[in-house]
Amino acid sequence: MIKENVKNLLAEIPEKNPFGEKVTLVAAVKLQTAQAINEAVEAGITDIGDNHVQEFRDKFSFISGNPKRHFIGHLQTNKIKYLLGKVDLYHSVDRMNLAEELSKKSAAANLTSNILIQINVGNEESKGGFALEEAEQTYKKIKALPALNVQGLMAMLPFSDDTALLESLAKKMRETYDLLRAQDSNIKYLSMGMSGDWQICVNAGSNMLRLGTSIFGARNYNK
Repeated sequence: MIKENVKNLLAEIPEKNPFGEKVTLVAAVKLQTAQAINEAVEAGITDIGDNHVQEFRDKFSFISGNPKRHFIGHLQTNKIKYLLGKVDLYHSVDRMNLAEELSKKSAAANLTSNILIQINVGNEESKGGFALEEAEQTYKKIKALPALNVQGLMAMLPFSDDTALLESLAKKMRETYDLLRAQDSNIKYLSMGMSGDWQICVNAGSNMLRLGTSIFGARNYNK
C-alpha cells in the first residue's frame, strides 16, 4: 500500500509550483515503524519529518536510504540536544525562546542549524507560532541570532471546509514568504500543505509539503 501511495502521490504532485519552484514532499512519519518508513523511502521518498523527539531517537539508526531529516513537531527546549547535528531542517521554530536556545546550543556545538519560522496563519489558540503580521519583525530578530540559518516559513492551515478562506490564508503566507525572500537569498522554503489541503497550498505557492496519511494511511494512536 505504501509503495503504491508514494507512486501515486509523486505522479499527482506537480514537479514545480506556479512560481516555478521545485515542490519537495516530506513524509510525516509520526507513529510509523522504521519498516514502513524504509518502504516509503524505497518507493521514492527523499525527505522524512518527525513530530516527536523520542520517536526520532528510537528510529534514527534504523532508517535506510539516507533521506533528509526534518523535525516538524512542537519542540521543547530541553530536548534540542537529542536532535543537534542530525536534523537537516527544523520546521517548527514557533517561539522566541526556542530560537534563542537552538541558537545557543548550535553555537556551543560549533554547527549551524537550518530553520523555518512557524506562522500561526489562522490565529488558532490550539496552535503555536508567530502571528502573520509579526513575521517580518520576527524574521529579523531570529536572523540576528548566531548559528541559525533561516530558510523560510512554515504554516498549518486551519481544518475547515471553507475553501475560499484556506485559499486566502495560503495566499497571504506566500505573500509574506515573497516579502522575506526579497530581502534574503537564503529564504527558499515555504512549508505548507498536509494530506487534506496540499493542492490548495501548492496552487498558492507552497514548495514543501508534509504528508502522512496520504502515504501511510490513517494513524493508529493505540499503538
